[in-house]
Amino acid sequence: IFLLIENAFCIFSLSLRKKYLSGEIVLITGSANGIGRQVALKLAPLGVTLVLWDIDDEGNKETSRLVQQNGANQVFVYHCDCSSREDVYEQADKVRKEVGDVTILINNVGTIIGKKFCELTDEDFENTLKINFFSHVWTCKAFLPAMVACNRGHLVSTASAGGLMGLYRASDYCASKSAVVGMMEAISSELYHEGKRGIKTTIICPYFISTRLTKGFKSTKPCLFPVYDPEYAASRIVDAIKKEKFYLLMPPALYLFGLKIFLPRKAVFFLESYIKFPESMEEAYGWK
Repeated sequence: IFLLIENAFCIFSLSLRKKYLSGEIVLITGSANGIGRQVALKLAPLGVTLVLWDIDDEGNKETSRLVQQNGANQVFVYHCDCSSREDVYEQADKVRKEVGDVTILINNVGTIIGKKFCELTDEDFENTLKINFFSHVWTCKAFLPAMVACNRGHLVSTASAGGLMGLYRASDYCASKSAVVGMMEAISSELYHEGKRGIKTTIICPYFISTRLTKGFKSTKPCLFPVYDPEYAASRIVDAIKKEKFYLLMPPALYLFGLKIFLPRKAVFFLESYIKFPESMEEAYGWK
């Protein structure tokens, strides 16, 4: 209900002005391809300084080339393994010395395995949590103090529909994304009550997007739950940053799953069966 009210306010409020991004230092994790690259391309002509983090050096260099073609003024490329706390803190120090204090942090890096719970090894679970959740912890710890000092900044975290509901063949993924949602809500609450209201937080919860992570997934109900193109998803994300939205759920039908807390378990499973989500996940990941 809260999310519906917030989005209605965003649509109809006359005071909804878009944030001017020129001069911001924007760091994007997982920038070598997919949503990260597309977000960088959307931000490139807006006068921001881009800092690109990824372990895929060739892909990151290609992103750098593309954003410069698209009008980016300054682009800094770093090799960073976001699953490594030491590497995150080391590269963060370099960014502060070579570029300056990051003012918009976009945590986008992520992974999905697609195994059933009992098929997942302990290492699978640990790696998923390191990449999908702990990378957010470490980057926020690295860059948030400078934002707090000047009461200005923006934390953007790519969670998932899986952070709001359990998905078939994705227990580790859903656990990591739920942790992101909970942590970002808690950080937002702390900042608000400590008077640091110049720092904004945005939580991105998309359904499946056609990137390399979800190759092979097909929606059986594209009218309700379409699989978005990365470019379109990136445009929605940049728009949410400009409007300083607290949540962005894509597609809007995801709001229906907010009602599941009021429904009996059989009704929730019936809804999943209607969407045929388990069959889609089985087809996409069962052979991998």
